[in-house]
Amino acid sequence: MNDAERLTRLEERYAHLHHHQTEQDKAMLALGDELLRVKKELAALRTHQTSQPEPGETPQDERPPHY
Repeated sequence: MNDAERLTRLEERYAHLHHHQTEQDKAMLALGDELLRVKKELAALRTHQTSQPEPGETPQDERPPHY
């Protein structure tokens, strides 16, 4: 293997690693965005769960009494 072939192989490896790093960065940003969305949703669910209905109100998912 001469120097030109060696350099070509190194350039190909570098290009592959650079592409892989770019894809990983995109995936990490997407995961970060999804994590923020899930945290907000969890906070909303916790708030909804801990909030108590006002007197006379029935929860929407409560089943009506059977006869």
